[in-house]
Amino acid sequence: MRRLVFAVVVVSFLKIDVAWAQAPLKVIEKDDIIYGRTEGSGLLADIAYPEGKDRLPVILIVHGGRWRVGSKNDPVHSTKICPWAESGFFAMAINYRLVGATPAPASYQDLQTAIRWVHAHAQHYRIDANRIYLIGYSAGGHGVALAATLGEGPYPRTGGWENVRVDIRAAISVSAPYDLNTLSWGNLWTPLSGDVETARRIASPIRNIGSTTKPILIIHSDDDRSVPIQQAIDMEQALEVAKVPHKFIHYKDKGHVGLTDDVNKEARVFIAEVQAAVGLNRCRGRADPERNCLIPTVQLVGCVVNMELIILPSHLISCCKSFNRNRIRFNPHSKPALILGPVPAVQPN
Repeated sequence: MRRLVFAVVVVSFLKIDVAWAQAPLKVIEKDDIIYGRTEGSGLLADIAYPEGKDRLPVILIVHGGRWRVGSKNDPVHSTKICPWAESGFFAMAINYRLVGATPAPASYQDLQTAIRWVHAHAQHYRIDANRIYLIGYSAGGHGVALAATLGEGPYPRTGGWENVRVDIRAAISVSAPYDLNTLSWGNLWTPLSGDVETARRIASPIRNIGSTTKPILIIHSDDDRSVPIQQAIDMEQALEVAKVPHKFIHYKDKGHVGLTDDVNKEARVFIAEVQAAVGLNRCRGRADPERNCLIPTVQLVGCVVNMELIILPSHLISCCKSFNRNRIRFNPHSKPALILGPVPAVQPN
C-alpha cells in the first residue's frame, strides 16, 4: 500500500490557471494540417502543443463570422493557439466550410470531423482524449454549444475518421446564438432541403439540452449588437432548469466580445473548475464525473497525494496537524478537486 505524503498550501481560486500553466513550455507548431477531406477538398487546421509532455488536455478553437466569413488565423474571429500550448494544452484551430460555398450543416459536420481527428490522433500527439474542450466565438460559439448539447445529432459523418468517438469534456461559448429561429441572421442556416424552421430548431443548442449535455461556459455582453444578450440569458436559464453544470460570465459593455485575453483567462478558470469536479470523483471512485456541479470561488488547499498535487476547497479536506495519520477525509457533500499532475513529494517538517 502506498504511503500518502502531504504538502499543504492555501491558494486563491483565481490563481488556479497560474498554478496550472507554471512556466511557458517549449511549443511545437504545425500549420495547415489536413484534418479531414470533403468532396476532394482538405479541411485545414493549425495545431500547437508543448514538447515532451504526456496526457495533454485539448482546446479546440472554432472561429466566428456568421458561418460565412472568418478563418482559423483571423484575429477578429479567432484566437492565437500558442498561448494555450505554452500553458500545457494541445491547441487546435480549425477552418470549416462556409455557407457561401456549402450550406448548413456543413460547418457543424466539419467541427465533428475535427473532434474525431483529435480522438484518432490521441496516441500520436500524447493527448488525453478524456479532456477535450471546445471554445468558439459567435458562429463558432454556436457550434461548440451545439456539440455540448446535440452531439452528432441527425447529421451524417463526413470528412473521415468515421469509426472514432466524438465525446468532449466541456464547451466555452462566447457571444453565441442559441436559438436560430429568433436570431436576425439565423436565415444563413439554410440547408439544401427540408423545412428550414425545423432545421434551425434542430441546430439550436437551447432546444437540445438534456441529461447528456456537457458543462458549458457562456460568455456574453449586454451591448452585443450581433447576438442579443437575451439569447445567453435564455440559455443560462434553460441549463439551470435542466441542472446542467454551467457558468455565465455576464459582461456589461464589451460588445460582441471575441476570444480576447480576458475571455481566454475565464476559459482557463472554467476548465480548472470542470477538472476539479472530475478530480474529486477520481479520488472517490465515482463513475460519472461530468455530472457534478462546479466549485465556487473559495480558498483552496493543495495536498500531494500519491505523487499528485490535488487542489481542494479548504472546507473539503481535514488533514491531521501532526500528519501522523497520512490520510485525507473527504466530505461527501462538498464540491470536488483539481488534479494538476505529478509533482515531487514534499516531506513535512
